[in-house]
Amino acid sequence: AHPTTLVSPPPGRCEAMRMLLADQGQSWKEEVVTKDAWLQGPLKASCLYGQLPKFQDGDFTLYQSNAILRHLGRTFGLYGKDQREAALVDVVNDGVEDLRCKYATLIYTNYEGGKQEYVKALPEHLKPFETLLSQNAGGQAFIIGDQISFADYNLLDLLLNHQVLAPGCLDSFPLLSAYVARLSARPKLKAFLASPEHVNRPINGNGKQ
Repeated sequence: AHPTTLVSPPPGRCEAMRMLLADQGQSWKEEVVTKDAWLQGPLKASCLYGQLPKFQDGDFTLYQSNAILRHLGRTFGLYGKDQREAALVDVVNDGVEDLRCKYATLIYTNYEGGKQEYVKALPEHLKPFETLLSQNAGGQAFIIGDQISFADYNLLDLLLNHQVLAPGCLDSFPLLSAYVARLSARPKLKAFLASPEHVNRPINGNGKQ
């Protein structure tokens, strides 16, 4: 077992990391930090950027969710088959991060007032991912190349969150719809997504989804 610890707030940005580790057959230890413990200050002060998640592997500590994902990508060979593919995987992951930031802004600053407009604009934000799929094995494989990458887990997590926010949001994107179904059916990932830990974990820290 990989001696890995994820330190996270109750919802946090760790789900893509958990999906990756579970699908790769890795075990890890969870340390979930309560809001009260976080507000007391010492842990926050000890974190490099004053935020979680925090990844620990023996005496090796990382911060920043995308840096952790990239590290796991390199560790488990989930970063494309060559430098060119690795660059394209980065393009995808940066696109996921852009949309995740838009999503977080909606959830935490303007959920009631902005949801209708956000959902209306969502197709233009999802279209690039459909385009990428269409350019890779006719959309029947992964987002880049013929093997899964860390960006696939990150994109899957984001798409699953959006299906909760706006059921049917993938109806006009047949390749993305099939992609979500295909990845979610991978045996270890399917077991993780069905687990009480995943099912009962709030998507966002303020209860909005």
